Amino acid sequence: MTQSHPRISKAVIPAAGLGTRFLPATKATPKEMLPVVDKPAIQYVVEEAVAAGLDDVLMVTGRNKRPLEDHFDRNYELESALQKKGDAGRLAKVQESSDLATMHYVRQGDPKGLGHAVLCAAPHVGHEPFAVLLGDDLIDPRDPLLQRMVEVQEQRGGSVIALMEVAPEQIHLYGCAAVETTEDSDVVKVSGLVEKPDPSDAPSNYAVIGRYVLDPHIFDILRRTEPGRGGEIQLTDALQQLAADEKIGGPVHGVVFKGRRYDTGDRSDYLRAIVRLACEREDLGPDFRTWLRSYVAEEM
Repeated sequence: MTQSHPRISKAVIPAAGLGTRFLPATKATPKEMLPVVDKPAIQYVVEEAVAAGLDDVLMVTGRNKRPLEDHFDRNYELESALQKKGDAGRLAKVQESSDLATMHYVRQGDPKGLGHAVLCAAPHVGHEPFAVLLGDDLIDPRDPLLQRMVEVQEQRGGSVIALMEVAPEQIHLYGCAAVETTEDSDVVKVSGLVEKPDPSDAPSNYAVIGRYVLDPHIFDILRRTEPGRGGEIQLTDALQQLAADEKIGGPVHGVVFKGRRYDTGDRSDYLRAIVRLACEREDLGPDFRTWLRSYVAEEM
């Protein structure tokens, strides 16, 4: 019999990284503010949280991340200028980001890894289950991954992570999960986790991607977790402890995602995200697709 668990309302978005893969563009601009067509990448992530019913959003930031706060705040001078010009369309777009969710911010301080960034959210989250969305992972809004994860957590309790099958030779780039099947075709039970394993040692080709729904017991584990790979406190290491002992904070399940995902922290995938999303826009797609076909035919 399915058990009902507390409704999730809070989302945590770690956004303290330096964005070194995009230098020099990110020397003075947060990587999360790089545009994907005409919206910064971070706005897609906040919109995803809100679409899943999580309208209380805590962003974990660092130095030089003030533009993130400014983007989700009101800009009265700009709004007034657009209003005087009668530009209702652009005014609505400007106001959209500030009206999306109730936004909160906390600074990570020392860059001690994803696990430490999540731990910074403990005072805000309290004793409730919560979601974590990594800003580098852009999930197509037509593929409601987070909504499904919230549903699984409310039914089964514990924690839920997002998994994606990758080629065996790519598994060393991700956290990797050992899994067991369940009665739901898109849900697996996670029995173990390892961070960026050698392909020969990987328990599967199920890679952990940047969406989590976590039981609050994760905070107690993170406080005790020693630095792991890269000298950082790894969220994967803490989740491994939850998976190994259900008595701590319930089971760990995975939702296997087969939809559209873009790693906007990778330059090539960032470009693919822009091209694909632009092609599919009603206002930009027809002309852009025509130009793209011509360009490929003539230049390639």
